[in-house]
Amino acid sequence: MIRAAKDWTDYEILATGDGQKLERWGKLVLLRPDPQVIWHARQDLDAYPGLNARYLRSSSGGGRWELRRGQVDEFDVSRKGLTFRLKLMGFKHTGLFPEQAVNWDAMQHLIASAGRPIRVLNLFAYTGGATVACAKVGAQVTHVDAAKAMVERAKLNASLSAVPNDRIRYIVDDCAKFIAREIRRGNRYDAIVMDPPSYGRGAGKEVWKLEENLCDLVQACTQVLSEKPLFFLINSYTTGLQPTVIENILTIALQRFGGSCESYEIGLPTKENIVLPCGCSGLWQAK
Repeated sequence: MIRAAKDWTDYEILATGDGQKLERWGKLVLLRPDPQVIWHARQDLDAYPGLNARYLRSSSGGGRWELRRGQVDEFDVSRKGLTFRLKLMGFKHTGLFPEQAVNWDAMQHLIASAGRPIRVLNLFAYTGGATVACAKVGAQVTHVDAAKAMVERAKLNASLSAVPNDRIRYIVDDCAKFIAREIRRGNRYDAIVMDPPSYGRGAGKEVWKLEENLCDLVQACTQVLSEKPLFFLINSYTTGLQPTVIENILTIALQRFGGSCESYEIGLPTKENIVLPCGCSGLWQAK
């Protein structure tokens, strides 16, 4: 099952094909590589008349942005009261994954319906999409990421979205080390969300490999859950990882809490009347 992120007015996929996607971000049009797009384009995407910039891969790895039209500085996009300031970042990124709106909506619904204060822990929190979404509906959120620049960007996004300053605690740290300390401190959370990379290195040169470390991290996270947790959400962009793998990890780790678990692909609708797959998620929630 695939869940497509809807209700965007500042973002849409105009066309896809030949390993690329043509996107509108507000008034800007960008062309970026996408490994899922293995079908042929119905038009010459590179020749789109309104194209502002495209990302060019390098044969030696990485790549660069090529400006085509106008000066592309920072730009804002909004959805349902959330506003994010974006820019052309390294490795084709803009600072936001719009398909995550599927998970933002799910978490906001659970928090708003809980009928009690909810403490959320967001690990590998990046620029704060999930953080801002949860805090916007009243949750107290602890935002953890090893990259200081991304944490600063999350603070900006929270401010642009009019989230009160006292709702979010920002931590620059290795996620696994942070969890180990929280276990010792006895701190507890009602909900956990994480979007771990396939591979990464922490500030202290810690090596993260999802297939080797995810299960242990999830097990450790269960030790910082409250007695009545509300939800636990994992998202992944790891190529080849099936949604059921995430569901199995959550089901095994959280079996003592009861509840139920589901997994699904996430994606984005396109103007071509197809859905672009973007990753997969697993969501455990209390009954």
